[in-house]
Amino acid sequence: MKNKAKLNARPRFYGKALEGGLSGTGKRFAIVVARFNAFITERLLQSAFDGLVRSGSREQDIDIVRVPGAFEIPSAARTLAETGKYDAVVCIGCLLRGDTAHYDVIVNEVTRGIGQSAQETGVPHAFGVLTCETLEQAIDRAGLKMGNKGFEAALAAVEMANLKQEVVAASSLGAGSRKAPYSKPRGSPKAPSKR
Repeated sequence: MKNKAKLNARPRFYGKALEGGLSGTGKRFAIVVARFNAFITERLLQSAFDGLVRSGSREQDIDIVRVPGAFEIPSAARTLAETGKYDAVVCIGCLLRGDTAHYDVIVNEVTRGIGQSAQETGVPHAFGVLTCETLEQAIDRAGLKMGNKGFEAALAAVEMANLKQEVVAASSLGAGSRKAPYSKPRGSPKAPSKR
């Protein structure tokens, strides 16, 4: 009889891995939430806030910023990240496909803008923007059948804020104590010149 592979088994890993913890204690977070499709975004916001508080964040360390729609999320997120006050930004919105290409344009710009803001500011941004074909799908992802994506985005923000802290700490501890991994070997020393 052949051995069956366990689907839930964790693969063997060779080496050290840094991971961010799920404690929000001592960290500050901003949540940017779109008012458009508020029926959905308010549910996502409530769960994101709950996720941050359950992870140890204090309510007074969580700022909520409301924007008109999903298109405005990247601009507000970037402005908040550039203040240097926040360890991470949670972005929440809901886009529903319509009969025109408008949905595709907005989805692409919101996604690109949030990612670009995170990369250029160095502040983690969690993507809690639903992009759904139907209102039913959005409802399912806002707490009905598929969990709550606002809560998941909040936990991602906490984890990434902690991971950033770990990476910075690891790099500052190792600064100057290691050689660059792919440094070229130095040539043999030159013989002193004869006079």
